[in-house]
Amino acid sequence: MNIAFIGLGTMGYPMAGHLAQQGHTVTVYNRTMSKAEQWVKDNGHQLASTPQAAAEQADIVFTCVGNDNDLRAVLLGENGLIHGLKKGAVLVDHSTVSAEVSRELAILLAKKGVDFVDAPVSGGQQGAQKGQLSIMCGADTTVFTRVEPLLATYGKTITLMGDIGSGQLTKMVNQICFAGLIQALAEGINFAQKSGLNAEKALNVVSHGAASSWQMVNRYPTMLQNEYNHGFAVDWMRKDLAICLAEAAKNGAQLPVTELVNQFYADIQALGGGRWDTSSLLVRLQNPPE
Repeated sequence: MNIAFIGLGTMGYPMAGHLAQQGHTVTVYNRTMSKAEQWVKDNGHQLASTPQAAAEQADIVFTCVGNDNDLRAVLLGENGLIHGLKKGAVLVDHSTVSAEVSRELAILLAKKGVDFVDAPVSGGQQGAQKGQLSIMCGADTTVFTRVEPLLATYGKTITLMGDIGSGQLTKMVNQICFAGLIQALAEGINFAQKSGLNAEKALNVVSHGAASSWQMVNRYPTMLQNEYNHGFAVDWMRKDLAICLAEAAKNGAQLPVTELVNQFYADIQALGGGRWDTSSLLVRLQNPPE
């Protein structure tokens, strides 16, 4: 199958690689061209100079970019995807964006005979590299069935949640739960340290009990070492939480913990940690703002 992959960041780079390994013809585009050139060196296949050029021969186009404006730009801008997508193609968007922009772009693409799937992912860089992502999708059932085998190349759990926008709404649930979990973990570690416990022993035993989570098992060792140079950056988490809070303002959901953790991440940014991993919430507790 002819595939185009737009956006070779922390997640997109290995995801596109999995598709290439399955024998598909993959054309890539990235805003920072050097990264796309490196991907081609690593994987072979083809490099496009614009999103439009990448899409012209593609049956399926994947996007994995930063935010609503980035997605609009890569799709609708000069030399954007919409100028190259052919009738009958499918655009699968792995970005974490608002449900609103997903619905907006799906309507525009439908006028060109192009189907759309909003398909944000969870599992982080490690999950992308290992092909173990959780993928939550909003799409027409027939369209989902068409792209599901491709998603399976890097997805462990692939679920059709409902109509377009449902994938993004589900990703919001993921980020809401994540925010509370990582703050609780940071507080637990800080409490253990302040209590004079051997924090590593304490977290090891707790991680085998009812309080365990993926975040606890995978992050407490690095948090204890003050290692925050991996995983999902604070800047991106704040972007995601802003999307959650905006949606909650529309649907009336109460997100008091999410609002608080979003403020805590603002404190991390003020400490110069915008590019630190989200588990850096522990740093704030160790260096409380005045």
